[in-house]
Amino acid sequence: MATGTHAVVVPVDVQAVWDYVSDLEKWATAVPAYKEHEIINDKQSIWTFEGSVKGIKKTIQAQVDITEWNEPSNIKFELKGLSDNFTGSGHFTAEDVNGKTLMTCTVEVHAGGISGAVLTPIIKWAVPKVASRLTESIARKIAVFS
Repeated sequence: MATGTHAVVVPVDVQAVWDYVSDLEKWATAVPAYKEHEIINDKQSIWTFEGSVKGIKKTIQAQVDITEWNEPSNIKFELKGLSDNFTGSGHFTAEDVNGKTLMTCTVEVHAGGISGAVLTPIIKWAVPKVASRLTESIARKIAVFS
């Protein structure tokens, strides 16, 4: 299993962070390797990612299911690979810190099946980078739009 966690202080209040992250359309393109997404309903979406690792181009599709939605501080989700055998979970949290917000993103991914042995080293390398880049990108956008 691969885990990535990243935290950043955003110079706005918790409600401003919530207003931004609770609207998927505002930040979807900030996800590293993002290609497109399709909203199925308010709890489920399909995400497509495309990228290259060591010269190999790969497109990955994942179903994202929101499992908790607690305004203004917590979103939890589960991941299920549609194109590859993997599962995962993650969450966003927002905590008030003297009028600013400590925003944390955690993502865990586990590759399974026969391809798991091949995917695991790539996932262990990529997941921490994805968590860091996504959190930093969202923080920058919130600071600009708030």
